Amino acid sequence: MSSDARELRLEAQRRRTFAIISHPDAGKSTMTEALALHAHVISEAGAIHGKAGRKSTVSDWMEMEKARGISVSSTALQFNYALEGTDGPGAVINLVDTPGHADFSEDTYRVLTAVDAAVMLIDAAKGLEPQTLKLFQVCRHRGIPVITVINKWDRPGRTPLELIDEISERIGLIPTPLFLPVGIAGDFRGLLDRRTGEYIHFTRTAGGAKIAPEELLDADAALDREGDAWIAAVEESELLSEMGQDHDEELFLAGQTSPMIFASAMLNFGVRQLLDALVALAPAPSGRTGIDGTVREVTDPFSAVVFKVQAGMDSSHRDRLAFMRIVSGEFERGMVVTHAQTGKPFATKYAHTVVGRDRSTVDTAYPGDVVGLVNATALAPGDTLYDGPRVQYPPIPSFAPEHFSTLRVTTADKYKQFRKAMDQLDSEGVVQVLRNDTRGDASPVLAAVGPMQFEVVTARMKTEFNVDTVIEPLGYSLARRTDADSAAELNRQRGVEVFTRTDGAMLALFSDKWRLQYIEKEHGDLTLEPLVATAD
Repeated sequence: MSSDARELRLEAQRRRTFAIISHPDAGKSTMTEALALHAHVISEAGAIHGKAGRKSTVSDWMEMEKARGISVSSTALQFNYALEGTDGPGAVINLVDTPGHADFSEDTYRVLTAVDAAVMLIDAAKGLEPQTLKLFQVCRHRGIPVITVINKWDRPGRTPLELIDEISERIGLIPTPLFLPVGIAGDFRGLLDRRTGEYIHFTRTAGGAKIAPEELLDADAALDREGDAWIAAVEESELLSEMGQDHDEELFLAGQTSPMIFASAMLNFGVRQLLDALVALAPAPSGRTGIDGTVREVTDPFSAVVFKVQAGMDSSHRDRLAFMRIVSGEFERGMVVTHAQTGKPFATKYAHTVVGRDRSTVDTAYPGDVVGLVNATALAPGDTLYDGPRVQYPPIPSFAPEHFSTLRVTTADKYKQFRKAMDQLDSEGVVQVLRNDTRGDASPVLAAVGPMQFEVVTARMKTEFNVDTVIEPLGYSLARRTDADSAAELNRQRGVEVFTRTDGAMLALFSDKWRLQYIEKEHGDLTLEPLVATAD
């Protein structure tokens, strides 16, 4: 191996690229900010957003996110982090924060195509919830190892063993706690380190704005200080060991077990332990298989996958940012690469790393890094960029939409801006845009996984393009892929309408499942194929 290849492999081995997945309101954006605080990216954490007089988290930049206290768009944060007591450059963390709301599952799925591990955040009181289950299934399907964090242990909730049993029974993933809480949910005093038997005692800071001080005690000192709470934690740890629920790296990487940590993102308890676990246990970037079946190793020439396109992050410049995950090779700003989908050259003059709305120019990046390319109007989610031998990675599937509405501009003089905005939001994948000759371009049909996607469209139309629009729901509830030979007959059927999606796919929309079943029975020769439903 050449010296350049060895250096490239070492840089890749330093990277940890992961996403945080959860049900809405499990504390995901707060945890993202707590991790940034512990890595000293920020000096003070904003409290949970959506409360009067408090700051929104650094990763939420849309006005809609700040107003509602939810994340509706993925963002990428990169920072360095070194384990305490170690020398050397430490790890490079690429943390991709994802939307929590189920209506934005498609955006989260795109993120999960770009990471090597996931942190599954679970509310201590609620346990596993529907959105968490869906996203875990996506991780399992893609072979992404999962670290579990039981969050909000500072509030009343369930017992550790109850939560561990629920995860084992409902999703077949065996939790192997690295730490157990000392003190019941709502009385969070510290953590028992199951590997060393030591006690990590936390001290609260005002509003959780600063890193919580930690005090390390041996078992005897912990017993003197915490009494029955310490004894209970030790007994639970011994029981788990007897059941074989100690961490095993091979089983973790195989997706059979999940290291578990109990934490409070709001109070910054257990956050350092999560960062340390990610650095020590999560996998580094590895090769990826192209559509032709060949594997592009991290030491091969540059290649990357675009997993997210976002406009409107910078209100001053109204630019468009394409987030790419580097798969192989070294990226150098200004290099001219090839866009696999078109075969055309693509210049990378403007490349940034991003923390919320704040950006900094990146000159060099390595496998695992997430880089934002500015004004990347030719790029769409799922696209491949490469240098050297040609490679193209598999496309990112679209979800099967379940909600359909028409969108129209309220004043004719804004039609040009309306068309421009519609094209931009379509290319970002905010919604799927459907058209047919009957309805024309003036009133496109929007297809979405959840209705809140429509709210994002109208909000961004107003704030970014100064265009007022009206959303009108359509009476359709499901879609099937069809073809031109079937379209004429389908359009003659009551409760059915055929459209063409921007990517060229023809979709037949149906009023309900009974209408679909009737047509399938009466016209069995028509092409009606289920869409890829990766939300399930």
